[in-house]
Amino acid sequence: EPWVPRGVNWSGFEVACAQGWGYSGLDPLGRDAETEQAAVLASWGVDTVRLPLNQDCWLGTRGAPVSDDFVERTPLGYRRAVAAFVEALEEEGIVVVLDLHTRKRIGSQGFGSLVMPDSESLAFWRSVAGQYAGHPSVLFDAFSAPHSRRDPRGRVVFDLDWRCWSRGGCQAPVEDDRTLTRGRVTYEALGMADVVAAIRQSGAEQPILLSGLDHAGDLSSWQEFAPDDGQLVAAFHADDRGRCGPRCWEQVLAPLAAEVPVLTTEVSAADPTDGWTADYLRWADQHDVGALLWAWTERPGDPTALVSDVAGTPTEWGDLARRWLEDGVSGLE
Repeated sequence: EPWVPRGVNWSGFEVACAQGWGYSGLDPLGRDAETEQAAVLASWGVDTVRLPLNQDCWLGTRGAPVSDDFVERTPLGYRRAVAAFVEALEEEGIVVVLDLHTRKRIGSQGFGSLVMPDSESLAFWRSVAGQYAGHPSVLFDAFSAPHSRRDPRGRVVFDLDWRCWSRGGCQAPVEDDRTLTRGRVTYEALGMADVVAAIRQSGAEQPILLSGLDHAGDLSSWQEFAPDDGQLVAAFHADDRGRCGPRCWEQVLAPLAAEVPVLTTEVSAADPTDGWTADYLRWADQHDVGALLWAWTERPGDPTALVSDVAGTPTEWGDLARRWLEDGVSGLE
C-alpha cells in the first residue's frame, strides 16, 4: 500500500571513522547503545532513518577507518557497527536508508564529498548491496549530493550536466567539497546508471534513491535521464539556501511526484525554526512527498541538530520535528 516516509538523518557514521573518534557516536555509549538509540527514535514517531556512510571506512581505503591509541578500527569493524544499528532499527519497525555520503581525505583525518561517484564507489555498492540484499526494509541512496565545482575565484571548473549524471564519463576534480580546487587533477566520474547496475548485479532488488544535480536541489530533468529501472526514487534536498523554492516545488517537484516516488532525503535550513521548513513539510504532505529531517546529532551551537544529548532531548528544531513526526502537519501549528 502507499507509504510516505517520515523520519530523520542519523549523523555519525560518515564522520567519526574518518576523524578517528569512533565508528560513530554510538561507540562510547555502552553495550546496548544501538537498541536504546533505536527505541528513542521510534518513540518520536520516526519510521525511516537515513544513515550517511563513509565510502573509505567501509572499504578500508585511504587509511580509513582511523584508529587511535586505544582502539584499532578496521573496515570489518565498521561494517559490523553499521549492521548492529541497522538490525536494532529494523527491530523497531524502522526502514533504513544507507547513503553514500563522504570519503576520507588522503593524507589527513578530514572528510568530504566528491562531486560524483568514482570507480571505488561501485566496489562500495557491490559490497553494501550484497550484504543487505535480503533486507527488504533497507533502501539504497546511490550518491548523496552530485554537484558542480568552482575555483577560489568563483569560476566554474566543473559543470555537472544531466548526461554525465546519468552515464558518467566526464572529468571531475579529485578534491572533495571541503577543499579548494582549480580542477586541474581529475578522475573519470561514473554515472547513476553504473551505480544502479552495480547494486542490481549484487542481487539487491530494493528501491534505489537517486539525488539530482546542484547538491540534490535540482530534479528538473530527473525523469528524462534516470536509468531504466522500475524501483527508482527521486531524492531531493530541501534547504532555504538552495535555489528550489515554493515556485520550484510546484513547477518541478509536484509533476515529478505524480509520476515517481519523491523522497526529501534532507530537510534543513539556516534556521529550521523560522517557518521555511514548516512550509515545506506542509507542502510535501499535500503531495505525498516523503521527508527525512537533518539531523539527529548533538552538536552544541548547530541550529540543525535535532537533539541536545544522546537520550534524545529535543532542541528547538527537534521539538518542532517531533511534533510533526507524531502528529503530521497538525503538529506544526
